[in-house]
Amino acid sequence: MSVTTLDGKRFAEMVIQGAQHLTNNAKMVDALNVFPVPDGDTGTNMNLSITSGAKEVKNNVSGHIGKVGQALAKGLLMGARGNSGVILSQLFRGFAKSIEQKEVINSVEFAQALETGVATAYKAVMKPIEGTILTVARDAAQKATAVAKKQPDIVKLMDEVVTEAKASLNRTPDLLPVLKEVGVVDSGGQGLVIIYEGFLAVLKGEELPQISTALPSMDELVSAEHHKSVQSHMSTEDIQFGYCTEFMVRFEKDKLKDNPFSEEKFRNDLSEWGDSLLVVSDDEIVKVHIHAEHPGEVLNYGQKYGSFMKIKVENMREQHSSIVAEDHAEMKTVPAEPVTKKEEYGIVTVAMGSGIADLFRSIGAKAVIEGGQTMNPSTEDIVRAIQEVNAEKVIILPNNSNIVMAARQAADVVDQEVIVVPSKTVPQGMAALLAFNPGVDLAQNEANMTEALSHVKTGQITYAVRDTHIDGLDIETGDFMGIFDGKITVKDTNKLEAAKKLLAAMIDEAAEILTILQGEDVTDEEMEALTKYSESQFDHVEVEVHKGEQPLYSFIFAVE
Repeated sequence: MSVTTLDGKRFAEMVIQGAQHLTNNAKMVDALNVFPVPDGDTGTNMNLSITSGAKEVKNNVSGHIGKVGQALAKGLLMGARGNSGVILSQLFRGFAKSIEQKEVINSVEFAQALETGVATAYKAVMKPIEGTILTVARDAAQKATAVAKKQPDIVKLMDEVVTEAKASLNRTPDLLPVLKEVGVVDSGGQGLVIIYEGFLAVLKGEELPQISTALPSMDELVSAEHHKSVQSHMSTEDIQFGYCTEFMVRFEKDKLKDNPFSEEKFRNDLSEWGDSLLVVSDDEIVKVHIHAEHPGEVLNYGQKYGSFMKIKVENMREQHSSIVAEDHAEMKTVPAEPVTKKEEYGIVTVAMGSGIADLFRSIGAKAVIEGGQTMNPSTEDIVRAIQEVNAEKVIILPNNSNIVMAARQAADVVDQEVIVVPSKTVPQGMAALLAFNPGVDLAQNEANMTEALSHVKTGQITYAVRDTHIDGLDIETGDFMGIFDGKITVKDTNKLEAAKKLLAAMIDEAAEILTILQGEDVTDEEMEALTKYSESQFDHVEVEVHKGEQPLYSFIFAVE
């Protein structure tokens, strides 16, 4: 079969198939993570990100490929999770920008769109690293450009793209030594290859193995990852706006004559009726999510601009009790207390573990997004938290290197002053938060809090999920590993012995304070034993202990 022009409907099929193929292979991609830690999540992040984009495409199928591209970019933008998800969203943001005015595209234009996507993604990454998804995307796009000069058939072009993407993926260990040391290819690059394989299958009219007919919903995927909901940390009477209201309106020219649409005005008007507001629009539709007390008023307002395509209203008060009982691990955003008056500053932070979340709130965080290990919050999760703190100026502390890009992307899409202090660990986040001064301006706070990141050392104890050789250590499945500022430094078959070895590597004569966050798998007896060891072995250091209740990481150490 030959395809010389690509329209919106076929491209939509390609996106949906690519997303489904990644869903079927997400665990395999997760397993490629370099560190043998139990929170390998590249496949999960990319899967949730592309699924968000595919869901938006399914809701906006059109023969116009430019419009389908816009829908994909929009869904990916808000659903992007982790560095791999953000890079994926940027690849297709550039792709969509290149084709936004086109109803159909040919092979040359398809190749140009791939190249534009690569350029956009490289610009979004502060320090691009070769041997990653960026390299695979670039090599594949360059191949597409070369082939398109002589090949008008998009099927054959995509076949060459997939072949080159796989070859580039196999070269990633030669570009990134840590991949060769561990014996894997880049996980993000593998995810992109899988998506491209889905694209090619549609163009060839073939089915990929284990392809189901229905694309899973975001709710299904997030539920499968076992994340706690906001409802489990609030009481029913705390719900100020009781109805979760979602709707889509297709614009109508007659109505727009009397009510010209402005997304900014539309958003500002709706904000009077509730909170947790998200508005996304293009030339044809507007999509809204809002928590409102009087959803009828919200819907009446939306109908002024066109006709409804979709309406969903859920009574959150009635759902509250059952959600608390059933939902044990869904990601949540929890304001410290109900907020009515807009404050000058609001701090949003990310953490896993109820104890760590409480600790962050106690030292000034206004909202805590439960996430970090195993599940990175999406751009949309972070946007929602920014809105919920109800502040003029917002500071985000990601506390995970894989969340920094999504946090910056969230800061870019909201219409208020937001900065990201790039904390990569919980101890860094705590140090930055303690450096916050409400009496100085945002720029000075950014400088002070960023400076504070360098004043703390981070240690983590977790277990290996597979055999590997990394950082000069032979590690076996089940070994406890000590990670010091991002590098696996020690290992032991015994949890406490690994912790002692790590502390010995972290604490020097200049150290003054050791903070220990106790994980959910650590008994009080184990904690007492490690505390006594620390106090006797490092008598010049003040030891503080908190029940962090964090999963996966038995101990988190902060040394200052």
